[in-house]
Amino acid sequence: MVSKKDALGKRAVYFLGYLLLIPSMLFNIYLWARLSQSQAEQSTFKVVKVIDGDTIILEGDQSIRLASINAPETEFCLGKEAKKRLEDLVLGKRIKLEVTSRESYNRMIGLVSLRDTLINQIMLEEGLSRYDSSGIKQDEILLPAANRAREAKIGVYSEKCTQTKPPNPQCLIKGNADKHSSKKLYHFPGCSGYSIVVVEKDRGENWFCSEKEAKKQGFVKSEQCFGKVFRK
Repeated sequence: MVSKKDALGKRAVYFLGYLLLIPSMLFNIYLWARLSQSQAEQSTFKVVKVIDGDTIILEGDQSIRLASINAPETEFCLGKEAKKRLEDLVLGKRIKLEVTSRESYNRMIGLVSLRDTLINQIMLEEGLSRYDSSGIKQDEILLPAANRAREAKIGVYSEKCTQTKPPNPQCLIKGNADKHSSKKLYHFPGCSGYSIVVVEKDRGENWFCSEKEAKKQGFVKSEQCFGKVFRK
C-alpha cells in the first residue's frame, strides 16, 4: 500500500517533469515556425528591377518575362506607363513564380503572383499589354482579361495607341508591322486594303507624311501598293 506521503512525492516528480518539458515544447514550436517561414521565403523571389511592362529581374540576376502578355517597349505608346505600373505592383516585393517555359539560359517565362493576385492578368485588364498566347492553361483567364480591356477601349486599345484616323490630316501613310513576320510595311490611300489597316502605336507603328519619312524609319512599301504613287 502506497502511503499518502509517497503519492504526493510521485505527483511532485510528475509535475516537475512537465515543467521541464515546457521549454522543450516551446522551442520546438519556435523552430517549426522558423522553418515554415524559411520555406515560405524560399518559394518566393524578390524583384530587384523592372525592365519594361512585361519583364522583371529577380535577385540573382534571373530574368523573367511574364507569360501571355506583350507590353509596349518603353519608347512606344504607353511603354513608360506600363513599366511604371509593373514597378508599382512588384518592385522590391517578394513574388511567387510559376515557370511555364524557358526562353534562354538566363530568361524564363512564367506567371507572376503577389499574394493571390496574378500580375499577368492585372497588366492585361488595365490595357497595359496585349495578349500573346503562351499555350498555357491560365490563358483561359488571361484572354478574357485582354478582351475586357479591348471592349472598354482602354490602355493600348484606346485611340491614343490604336488609330484608324491620323492625328495630322496631312500625314496619311500608315506604317504597319506585319504580325506574321518581322517586316515593317507602309500603306497609303489607294493601296488595296488601306482602309482596314490599323496603326498600333504601342507596337512601334506610326503615321508618316511622306514615303521618304516612312523608309527612313525602316518601313518598305507594301505589295498592295505596287504600281501606285502616293499623292496628298
